Amino acid sequence: MRQEEIWDAETAQRYDTPGTGMFAPEVLGPTVDRLAALAGDGRALEFAVGTGRVAVPLAERGVPVTGIELSVPMVERLRTKADEATIPVVVGDMATATAPGEYTLVYLVYNTISNLLDQAEQVACFRNAARHLRPGGRFVIELWVPELRKLPPGQQAMVWCAEPAYIGLDTYDVLRQQVVSHHFRFGEGREARLGRSPHRYIWPAELDLMGQLAGFELEARHADWSGAEFTAESRSHVSVYRLPG
Repeated sequence: MRQEEIWDAETAQRYDTPGTGMFAPEVLGPTVDRLAALAGDGRALEFAVGTGRVAVPLAERGVPVTGIELSVPMVERLRTKADEATIPVVVGDMATATAPGEYTLVYLVYNTISNLLDQAEQVACFRNAARHLRPGGRFVIELWVPELRKLPPGQQAMVWCAEPAYIGLDTYDVLRQQVVSHHFRFGEGREARLGRSPHRYIWPAELDLMGQLAGFELEARHADWSGAEFTAESRSHVSVYRLPG
């Protein structure tokens, strides 16, 4: 499964869920608040900008936002909300594509760095972020914590969500640090729709080392965008890396 095949026109059309899920105000509001504060009076660059879930409200807050996005259908969906002058987008891989100008903030939300399927690509993503930042600039990553403690010995799959019309489960390859998320959606009939996405999971300590290789220092890590304490039980984290000033 290549990323271009996953983020196709069908996915782009059903990606937005206004007011619910990751588009819910209680999810999106703290995200935009924190990013706006980190951007300050500078410009922001979003890796994997998608349909503009975060970029559009951040731009509405007065932060100049540019995006890099691999999927043309996702960019086309974004264009129904904001034109090129409002949110410029470079079509390309976030590990290698370059956007013009210099930024105070580069950010990657909703686990997207795990879409890069090997360690070298993930390190290249950090280096690409550093390439775009001015001295003292920040790179922010939102990422889930691998839940291998819930995986019994000898078992490769774990159900992480079970709802009346949806089941989500992950299958792990712990040798290669790979996981495939399976999303089963169904109604009252016998048929179900399956969507799958591959990822390479990253431990927080490994993420910090990637940052060091690109010249970053870890400035802060919290369990969410509101600044809750990150603990051993946290299921995800928001990590802020900073280049030396």
